[in-house]
Formats: sequence, structure tokens, C-alpha cells
Amino acid sequence: MTTITTTPPVLAKPPRAERQVEYRAPGAIRRTATLLRRRLPFTTIVVAVMLVLSVASGTLWSAVEDSAMFPYVAYGLPSTEAGHWWTLLVGPFFAVVPLFYLPMVGSFALFVGFAEWRLGTRRTIVLSVATQIVSVLAAVGFLALVRDSGWDWAERAGTLMDVGYSGGALAMLAIAAAAIRSPWRLRIRAGLVTYVSVAVIYVGSFADLVHFFAVVIALPLGPKLVGRHRAQRMGRPSMREWRLFAGVGLFLLTVAEIVMWLVPAEGPFGSSTAVSLSGLELTVLCAVVIPMLNGLRRGSKLAWWCSIGLTAFVTAQGVLLAGLLSLIDLFSGGYESGGLSLFFVDNLLWTAELMLLIVARGAFRVPSRRTLRQAWKHEADDSTTARKLLARHGGGSVSWMSTWPENSYFVSADGDSYLAYRRHARVAVALGDPIAPDGGSGRTVTEFVDHCDQAGLVPCVFSATADVLATTKELGWQQVQVAEDTLIDLETLQFRGKAWQDVRSALNKAAKEGIEFRLVTLAEQPRAVISQVRAISEEWISDKGMPEMGFTLGGVDEAMDPRTKVGLAIDTSGTVHGVTSWMPVHRPSDSEAGVVGGWTLDMMRRRTGGFRPVMEFLIASSCLAFKESGATFVSLSGAPLARSADDGPANAAERVLDSLGSMMEPYYGFRSLHAFKAKFKPRCEPMYLAFRDEADLPRIGIALGQAYLPNTGLWQLAKLARTAKR
Repeated sequence: MTTITTTPPVLAKPPRAERQVEYRAPGAIRRTATLLRRRLPFTTIVVAVMLVLSVASGTLWSAVEDSAMFPYVAYGLPSTEAGHWWTLLVGPFFAVVPLFYLPMVGSFALFVGFAEWRLGTRRTIVLSVATQIVSVLAAVGFLALVRDSGWDWAERAGTLMDVGYSGGALAMLAIAAAAIRSPWRLRIRAGLVTYVSVAVIYVGSFADLVHFFAVVIALPLGPKLVGRHRAQRMGRPSMREWRLFAGVGLFLLTVAEIVMWLVPAEGPFGSSTAVSLSGLELTVLCAVVIPMLNGLRRGSKLAWWCSIGLTAFVTAQGVLLAGLLSLIDLFSGGYESGGLSLFFVDNLLWTAELMLLIVARGAFRVPSRRTLRQAWKHEADDSTTARKLLARHGGGSVSWMSTWPENSYFVSADGDSYLAYRRHARVAVALGDPIAPDGGSGRTVTEFVDHCDQAGLVPCVFSATADVLATTKELGWQQVQVAEDTLIDLETLQFRGKAWQDVRSALNKAAKEGIEFRLVTLAEQPRAVISQVRAISEEWISDKGMPEMGFTLGGVDEAMDPRTKVGLAIDTSGTVHGVTSWMPVHRPSDSEAGVVGGWTLDMMRRRTGGFRPVMEFLIASSCLAFKESGATFVSLSGAPLARSADDGPANAAERVLDSLGSMMEPYYGFRSLHAFKAKFKPRCEPMYLAFRDEADLPRIGIALGQAYLPNTGLWQLAKLARTAKR
């Protein structure tokens, strides 16, 4: 048979100048463009029209209010009286001065874009256009009614005109707030009301009046206008919300004093020049308020008393002045009232802050840091009590970690359950599910949250299971998956079939090379064996270039616990090739010592250059030994920041954790470890971080970093991040 080989012709490359190069935008840009086109078409089109018109009309570099076209595009009482009805439709696409394009376009893109994302395009188009027009007409109508009343401000405001889409944007945020879960819904509403009220009182421009009517009209109608998108109501404000409101109120009052000093204005209640503080007085006020704000955020009792004193002092000034003016009016028949209206309105706002502080007094019971430190010194850190309750009630695969000495303990009021936690960066990171009798987990978590609020700590639960999530969801908490627990059911475990080839090969190879498996208590082993185990562990740590992690990752010290079992791979010469440690998993029992129903893998170390499949050998041998002893399952534990390959990150927080896992992979190999455990065909159960809301995540991230790497400085973490990016 003859084989004919043909050589394809060589095609000459065209000259460089003649080649056609097809430009393709980066993937992130293409995905963003697709997202804007599909999910935010209205917002995208309006923003594009604003920018195009700003360039075409020249208003991007010269103020529209100085141009001849301003009376024909600006809305207001003069435009309405002149019959320029089209200004209601044209005016929203311009900004008064070039600098205002940034906040005007930015707020529209943010607020209306968010509303379109949550409520849909059609609903957003109708509501944003309607609220913009209605808020302008409401402001125009109000000025038309009071313009001839002798009110100086009304006469001035009646001659003003404005442009911009800010009224409709603020109204859409107020409406969309009804579709947002607690506590963000209440925060947004409180922020909007505070902003428009302060602006209209202290500045009082026509734009501020439009904003005021936009929010006042949209807020009460929001729950009905969002339709099926309305979020479930979560009840009264929490202790944390009261602290937030009190702090924000004091902050905005201070900002108002700064604005009156920096930008004097003729508002609805008179000129701010006559009542504004001097530069020295303002400096003293800021120096006093700034530490108060931090204390109010933490629920400090001292900060609350100081805030009460400050607001009571300002309120007393108003009361004394009102009494003095009454006497002057009674005996002299009159007085000069310039600026007094604004003074009393300003004083009224400080009085409202005083009333808020009094109503929220229960949220400010956190003692001073010195007192807290003294209390923490006497806090129950007794792991013996924890072990007794764990033996009685049983626990999950990470419950034994709660007995480690670095933990603190919150014990329930009845003394029959507890939560172990670490305290870092004023965050209480609870470890795993509560150790409690059946049906008592929810009550323990609720008491723990109250305890944290009273101590000024941010609560969260790390490595929580679905049982705890049910309780935290009732509290309005959020959750993000942080790991996967890998479980092997021993009752049906058999290393048969092609899927177990690697494991059987490891067992057979160990037998041929004289590698023996021993399941021991490490503390009872000869000093030579313990020394080898420590040397193997220290060598493993030094290879990482980073410190050994803690919190949910134990080492040799934890393996020395007499209740912990250790698997050793030892050859005929007494050399230790690998070591694994296993923590007991208790099930409910009346026995004081408890009943162990399973085991959780903790430490895994292997000797460099030793028996290569030592980990497969140790884990398989341990499973067989535990099966013979009556255990029903083993947990290969959950590798932090790792998940199954077919499960992608579901939300923004999980995407951040996914990126963090990628960064730490070269150092700690969490994902490689997770992939290695898949050899044993485990069933996976997700483990979660439960937290109150996204505002806590930055502080929780710092606390978790300190818990896992307590001896790692910021420069080491920065070095880790830079190296991982290369």
C-alpha cells in the first residue's frame, strides 16, 4: 500500500500595512456595555443625552445661566407665567454651571440607575419623569401662593429658575427605598429627609425647594408605587439604628453650622450671617463633636451624656432668649427680629436632636473602654465548662475548635448553652453554631447579639450552618458562603471501583514499603516521635513564607490535646513521614465524658522527600480505623475561601472572597487542598458567614484577618498581595 504525503502550500503573510486588525474591546468593557444596554437602557440613554447636549450647547464649559437660551430651558415660576411649558421637559438635561454636571449626572446615574435595576425600566421611566415634573410644579405652586404674602424669601425665590434632573433622581431614590430591605430602607429615608430639610432651611434655593417637595411627595407613595417589589418590613429600629440616627443627626447639625459660616445665605427664615458661629466657636464645636460621634457610633454611655449636655445647652439658649424677648416685648413694646427666625429654627433642630437622644437612651449603655477591659479580664474563658456542655449537647464538625484556649465564651442566661468567639477590631466573631440543647440555638444567638450591642461589639457568626442561618434571617441578617464542609459517611465506605484507584494504590504502596499507620494520642508518644512531628510542621510553615494560620486551623499544640486523635505514617526505621490530627465530634449524650459520633480532620503535614502518597494513605487508614471504632462519619473539614468548581460566586461579597482566595492560594493552597479532598468522594455542605449588613463587612474582614493571622503585620499582608498579582 502506497502512502502519499502532501504538503500544504505556504501562504505568504501580507505586509504589515495591509493586514486587517480587528479591535475587540476588553471583556470587562464589553460586559459593562451589555449590562447597561440590557438592564439600564433608560438611565444610559438619558446620561448620554445630557452629555451630548452639554457639548453641543457649550454648557459643559460655560454656564447655561449666563447664556441667552437660559429663559427658554430653565423651569420656575417666571417660565410658567411666560407659558414656557416645555422647560419641564428640556430643563432636566442641563446643569446650571459646568461644575454641577458631575453631581447632577452622577446622582441621576446612581439613583435612577439603582431604581431601574430594582423596579424595571418601564416603571422607572414613568415615575422618574412624573416625579420630576410634579416636584417642580409643586415648588412653583407653593411660591405662587406665598409670593405676595410679604415674605422676603418667597419674593426672591419667585424670581429664580433652575435646570437639572435632581428632583426626579431624589424622588426615585425615595421610591426605591421601599424595595430595599431593612435596615438600609430606614437609613436611606432618614438621610433623604434630613438632607432636604437642612438644605431648605439653611440655604433655601429654588432647587432646594424642588428637592424638598420631591422627597415629601415620593416617600409616602413609595410603598404603593414599587408594587410587587416592596420589601418586607422588619419592625422597629434596632439598638444599632438608634445609635446611627443620633450620630448622623449630630453630624448634620454640625455640618449646618459649618455651612452657615462658610456660605452665608438668605434662606426662608432669614440670613444666616446674624446667627452663624464665629471661626473660634466653630473650631471648639468641631473639636467637641468629633469624639462624640465616634462614641455614639459605639453606643458609649459617656458620649451620650456629653451629647445630652451639648444639645441641652443649645436648647437652653433658645429658651432663655425666648423668655428674654417676651419680657422685652412686654415692657418696651417691640424688638428687632432680624435673624431670630433662623435662630429659633436652628435651635428647634438641636432640640429635636436632644429628644432623639433621650428616646434612644437605651442604645447607649456601653461603658468606657477601661471598664470594658476590666470586665473582659474577668470574662468566662473556661474551656472546661465548654467541654462539659459540648459533651452533653453535641455539636458539629467545627465545634471542638470552640474549646481551644484563645476563645472567649458567651454563656446563655440559663447557663445551658454557649457560643465561642474571638474579639478583634471591636468585632465578636462567633465560631460555628451554638452549643445548645435542641431548639436552643436561636435563643442563644439572639442573646449573643444583645450582649454584643451592650458591649459595643459588631456580632457575626463564622462557619455557620443552615440551622443558624434560619435564626439570623429572622433577624434580617445576610450571609455569604466562606467554605464547604466535606463529609464522608463511614457506614457505606468501601474503597472499591475505579474511582478509588489512587487511594488503593497509596494503601498498597505503603504496605510494600513498610509504612505503618498508627492512630495515637500524640501527647503519650515518645519524645522522638513528638520532635519529628514538630520538625515536620515547622518545615511546612517555613516553606509558606507566611505565619501559620489559626482560628479554625490548628497545629501541633492543638494536636497535643488528649481528646484529639493523631494519625502517623511511620516506616520500619521509626521515621515519621506524615501526620494528621482528628478532632472529636460529639453527639448528644447523658454521659459526662460524652459520646463521639465522628471525627474532623484538622492538621495535615508531610515530610519533604518522604513517602509521596502519605496523605491519601493516612486519611484512608484513619477512615477505616474510625469505622471499626463505631464512628458514623468523618469530616475532612472546610477549606477557607474554597468551594466546589461548579458553584460560582453568587453576589458581590462572595466575589470579593473569591478574589481573596485566589490571592492566598500560592501561600496556603486552600483550593488545592479542597481539590485533593475530592479524591475521597465526600458530600459537601456549605458553611457561611452570617452578618447584620454590608456596612459591617470591612470591619469583619479586619477581624477575621487578625483572627487567622494574629501575628502578621500590614506590611506582610501588602507584600502578599503584591506578590500574588505577579
